[in-house]
Amino acid sequence: MSKRRLLSVLLLTTALLATFSLVSAQDEIQISFWHAMSGSRGEVVQELVDEFNETHPGIEVVAEFSGSYADTLTKALAAVRAGEPPHIVQVYEVGTRAMLDSGAILPVAEVSGGAFDPASFVAPIVNYYSAGGELQCMPFNSSTAMLYYNKDMFAAAGLDPDQPPTTFQEVYDMSRQIMDAGVAQGGISFGWPAWILEQMYAKHDQLLANEDGGRSALATEVYLNNEFGVAVLSEWQRWADDGVLIYGGREYSANDPFIAGEFAMLAQSTSSLAGIESNAPFEVGTAFLPRLEGYDGIGNNVIGGGCLWALAGHDEAENDAMWQFFSFLSETPQSVAWHKGTGYFPSTLEAVDALEAEGWFEENPNFLTAFDQILAGEDTVAAQGVLLGDFVTIRDIVGAAIEESVVNGVDPQEALDAATAEINQLLEDYKSLNE
Repeated sequence: MSKRRLLSVLLLTTALLATFSLVSAQDEIQISFWHAMSGSRGEVVQELVDEFNETHPGIEVVAEFSGSYADTLTKALAAVRAGEPPHIVQVYEVGTRAMLDSGAILPVAEVSGGAFDPASFVAPIVNYYSAGGELQCMPFNSSTAMLYYNKDMFAAAGLDPDQPPTTFQEVYDMSRQIMDAGVAQGGISFGWPAWILEQMYAKHDQLLANEDGGRSALATEVYLNNEFGVAVLSEWQRWADDGVLIYGGREYSANDPFIAGEFAMLAQSTSSLAGIESNAPFEVGTAFLPRLEGYDGIGNNVIGGGCLWALAGHDEAENDAMWQFFSFLSETPQSVAWHKGTGYFPSTLEAVDALEAEGWFEENPNFLTAFDQILAGEDTVAAQGVLLGDFVTIRDIVGAAIEESVVNGVDPQEALDAATAEINQLLEDYKSLNE
């Protein structure tokens, strides 16, 4: 072949390859995924996304950390209003009502084209995120709250490290014993205290809002200032007055002082488990949240964490790509890796079976505690958890009321009366805007 002929062939080949590369790049479907996972959780999210992209040529999921849960929800709804929604957004449970009422979602059954099988997922998760008898979003990072405790401190104070408290009074008594022994300066702290109060309502089968907790219709009243709510907050105030309860803020800020040994117990999300176990210089124990004496109703813990919502406004190929990503995340290897890496629940029954078969829960019993806890009670309406309009603001109001009582000494009835009145007005306003 002549040099001129060879050069022509090379030029043609180069042009064809460039054209092929351009077409391939143009054909690739890009899926935007906004999430609220920072730190080690964010790293696991990116690992899963990278694995999906490597194993699904033609689809690129672009994961973007969008700030806190509240920031991510606000940003997503603003994008919807601007006509530029992402494909997938992770929203925490308090944003469920807002997402349902946004008019911007595609229920997961619709995204899947009928391929989604809710029976393959853990029932309490499906129950929380269902509306109108249909699951609305893809289960992903579900959690609940449980009690963490420092086994070394229990032993040093003469307590049985394998017998954590089960009631409010036992929390108080064990805390006092630990403090009197000079082992710690305090007994217990909370993460997400407003959420812990919600958990108390569900655990004791106490309805928190009217209209079946906002599930049969838009709720217009909460029952925070009823006898039960006041009884719970009064106990917490007593703990704080006696130095047993150390107020630790509204989210995860109590984790570090717990790890540092400032107090012996922590009520916090199960999503903190991996981080606490890897950083604590002591043996970590976990237990069910304690019960308040005098209330016999048996409900269940509420699901927390978040869910993945598919947003409308995209073409069929993009919807199919979203479903492929959802399916990938729910496959057993990925569900198991997510659980092990974060402490969030394995979302499918098959993943739970796989973890049990490999002996994971026997070797890591702390990971089983929360899972047992959401299956230990009765699946009542109250235990499913509330769906409230403007829930992000409502949780802030409740958090402020708890602070007023346990930090500033305001009478619990007075604090909850004020919070209830403010919340009920918000709910009325929300209903008037969404009916």
